[in-house]
Amino acid sequence: MLTILKPLMQVTLRRLEKVNFYKLRKKSLIYNYSNKRLFAKAAAAKTYLDINGFAYSVDSWTNVTPKILSYLGLNKHLQKNHPLSIIKQRIVNYFYKAYKTSRGNPLFSVYDKLNPVVTIQQNFDNLLIPVDHVSRSKADCYYVNQRYLLRAHTTAHQVDLISSGLDNFLVVGEVYRRDEIDSTHYPVFHQLDAVRLVTKDKLFERNPGLEIFERDWSPNLYNTNQNQILSLSKCMDQTKQSCHTLEAIKLIEHELKGVLAGLAKDLFGANIKHRWVDTYFPFTQPSWELEIFYKGQWLEVLGCGIMRHEILQQSGAHNSIGYAFGLGLERLAMIFFDIPDIRLFWSTDTGFLTQFNESDLYNLKKYKAVSQYPQCINDLSFWLPPGVQVNEGFAPNDFYDIVRNVAGDVVEQISLVDQFNHPKKNRTSVCFRIIYRHMERTLTQKEVNDVHKLIVEACVATFNVDIR
Repeated sequence: MLTILKPLMQVTLRRLEKVNFYKLRKKSLIYNYSNKRLFAKAAAAKTYLDINGFAYSVDSWTNVTPKILSYLGLNKHLQKNHPLSIIKQRIVNYFYKAYKTSRGNPLFSVYDKLNPVVTIQQNFDNLLIPVDHVSRSKADCYYVNQRYLLRAHTTAHQVDLISSGLDNFLVVGEVYRRDEIDSTHYPVFHQLDAVRLVTKDKLFERNPGLEIFERDWSPNLYNTNQNQILSLSKCMDQTKQSCHTLEAIKLIEHELKGVLAGLAKDLFGANIKHRWVDTYFPFTQPSWELEIFYKGQWLEVLGCGIMRHEILQQSGAHNSIGYAFGLGLERLAMIFFDIPDIRLFWSTDTGFLTQFNESDLYNLKKYKAVSQYPQCINDLSFWLPPGVQVNEGFAPNDFYDIVRNVAGDVVEQISLVDQFNHPKKNRTSVCFRIIYRHMERTLTQKEVNDVHKLIVEACVATFNVDIR
């Protein structure tokens, strides 16, 4: 299954120096900052990072932490009887039934073990994401170095797979994004992406006189120069891309929406209400989000659209038109099983895991909380260095990463509850409220205070702040 990526990996290997790989040590739940320097400082002294057996040079862009690297290879979407594996298999089974070859075999192929370390080109450039797009920021992504990062979406593999000759496929895997800390956000989560391509003879099988492309459209091969990438304002036309005929767009849109509405009904019942919301993605045009009406509110479950033809051109599929969609497995699983906290997906507690069984994928029970352990709440206030402000020299996501490294999943939520700019001192004061709650037992206030102290020490060492 991974043979299609071998040429890319061989090129990568040739560019890397031969070094002795070191193994990253396993980190305890609470990172001992009294004996170890912060990873951000330690990384600067290291020349290479060993990730999945490959050596990657460290530079000023490196911001991936040992805590985040410890998630590589856990593959919860492949773990038998895990709720993420169950949701993944339900979606795969649906597409196996929805699309079959002339011989009755599944049309879609599945790729769920692809390397999560990708290039900047794979994650951004190939998908027409502008160079100044906020999603490229170090505050949003985990960079291995200036050329590689942990994929921020499974869409990063799209061009490679299409270029290998595939036209109907599903990609499943974990993705990594720096984000806030609460019950619905986690720095590692799982996505499922899909692509379906068709040519004229398939799309217009019953109407061979119709065309996919406008007759006066002159194809220009995709230019990798980022200056040629269309800006957001030029991609907001929700009618169609200039190269496509209206007939082609309407047919592929009808198929896309019909299949995805069917998926929602397969997961949440035939009577589930749904609606389509126009949106924007750099790599599809037009684009939509699918929302379902669940427990009295509209919930977004996936994003989709007609693939930008520039992507197909650079992938060698010049004569095709296609759709793509992507969804988060955790989001669907939380809705489907009534799981209240995203951290539970990483729990090893048998009280959680034994509630799920994939022996019968269509007779699944809702999650029942084993017990509700109490919260412990501590505030942390500090002055930022002179001239430094929030999002101007201090990124909250950097603070969240520090907390994750120190406390792991003991922290349930963090919120910025106060921010004050002192005009005379030219300093900014911030106050973060940290909610501690263990998923499997009750925390004592002493335990929380000990962890909180380590977070304070880490903030002082990292951000040069003054604790209030």
